Amino acid sequence: MLLHLIPFDEWSAWSADPALPYAPPSLAAEGFTHCSPDERTALVIADAHYRDVPGPLLVLVIDESRLSGEVRWEGSEDRLFPHVYGPVERAAVTAVLEVLRDPDGRARELAPWV
Repeated sequence: MLLHLIPFDEWSAWSADPALPYAPPSLAAEGFTHCSPDERTALVIADAHYRDVPGPLLVLVIDESRLSGEVRWEGSEDRLFPHVYGPVERAAVTAVLEVLRDPDGRARELAPWV
């Protein structure tokens, strides 16, 4: 399973049209969708890059086998991240989680999105 952080505003816009796959801004800008390999990494990234994002911060749980785009593990020798070279189809999203934050905005844990 892959994890992809998504601000609530993006989630809300995407979930409004069930016919469309999810294509984050990074897909147009960099050619791939950033993902995390595990919960710990997703929380570190949420804390480092999404701390000031207002509202809920969500995580798409993605079944790699259901993606039409290629998944490449890229980065440095000691740290690899999964990159999806294509959009994320709805059928590949098996769950949606919320990043729970402390009062200072630090990411603490993931919980089911309700």
